[in-house]
Amino acid sequence: MILLDVNLLLYAQFPDYPKHELARTWFEARLNGTTQVGLPWVTVLGFVRIASNPRLFAEPPTVLEAWRVVRGWLECSTVWIPEPTSQHSAVFQRMLEAAPLPRLVTDAYLAALAVEHGLTLCSADADFARFPELRFLNPLPV
Repeated sequence: MILLDVNLLLYAQFPDYPKHELARTWFEARLNGTTQVGLPWVTVLGFVRIASNPRLFAEPPTVLEAWRVVRGWLECSTVWIPEPTSQHSAVFQRMLEAAPLPRLVTDAYLAALAVEHGLTLCSADADFARFPELRFLNPLPV
């Protein structure tokens, strides 16, 4: 079971990214496979916000078009939305202590969700290696 960071979704969706084909192939294999794919709300919201930003893409989808893409993913039988457990506060604090930087607060939240649920967090962001309790995988070769 895995949990995804937003960067893999963006790389898979937009051909402008250098590793688009690798990310798209990897993500589609997960959607069509048997592994459970966790898409937390923070990841989903980040995708909609970033994907629809005209400062980042020449012809971005609208917010509603980006949301429709997400809805398609959420309809896949392998996809679920992991929610914080009763242990979230304590686990999140440990993640913050491991990487007490403002720019890593969202990463700490995702790391806590993954640890709570026993998931491997998949991302192309090497900052996730800062969380010692976290099982982390970058599926895109460097």
